[in-house]
Amino acid sequence: MEHNQIRVVLLEDSEDIRNILHEVLDMRGYEIYSFETPVICPLQLKPDCRCEENERCVDVIITDFYMPLINGLEFIENQKIKGCKAPYVAMMSGGWEEEGLLRAKELGCKIFYKPFNLKDINEWLDEVEKNINLERELKDWFKEPLE
Repeated sequence: MEHNQIRVVLLEDSEDIRNILHEVLDMRGYEIYSFETPVICPLQLKPDCRCEENERCVDVIITDFYMPLINGLEFIENQKIKGCKAPYVAMMSGGWEEEGLLRAKELGCKIFYKPFNLKDINEWLDEVEKNINLERELKDWFKEPLE
């Protein structure tokens, strides 16, 4: 299905930060799925990636590192194992430890330190937008209710 909006999954346990980021993403015209924890995100709950080789279901994942039940790093590692093809991933934290920071970078995550400047987020999103072909196809299984 052709899709002309950038689709974002936002994972952040702080309601205030989640609301601010959601507003920024909404003002940019993105389709946003936000969750307070990865354990309720359909990407986490599906046992595998249902996208074919040249498909994806989401363009951008923005996640906090420290969250209850599962952290952002574990979430991204799980998604990579499943074959997730989200081309842009950002991870943010107010308390990066060296090991987590290195692993996030190895996974290709854009790193943000909390408190972050919205200008930095917007500059990254400007770059992301330049590289996403809005004529690509996004799978809609992500929007299906869980069985």
